[in-house]
Amino acid sequence: MASKHICTDANYAWPIAEIAVTGPEGAVNIVYRRELEKSDNPGAERAAKIEELRDRFANPYVAAERGFVDAVIRPCDTRKKLIQALEMLENKRDKNPPKSLPERNATETGQRLCW
Repeated sequence: MASKHICTDANYAWPIAEIAVTGPEGAVNIVYRRELEKSDNPGAERAAKIEELRDRFANPYVAAERGFVDAVIRPCDTRKKLIQALEMLENKRDKNPPKSLPERNATETGQRLCW
């Protein structure tokens, strides 16, 4: 439930993960609403669109390819990967951003909000 875009250090996903801002069902309802209303068989067309979005965008392999997650791991490897990540970060020290820099200004100027 994170990504590199919010400065997380390690991101892993299981092969069954669904990675998207909104689920394929909700996205289809929004994006294809008019098309589905005009369809002779809206149920079948909706199911096909959901499967298409799930395959093209919401699967963890696409997210890994785009750098949103570091790796797609098997569930049985989760403990090992988490231990490795925590060991890697054992001595990490973060510096908090200065309190005088409003988040709004950093965003407007295009600065990263990760320190």
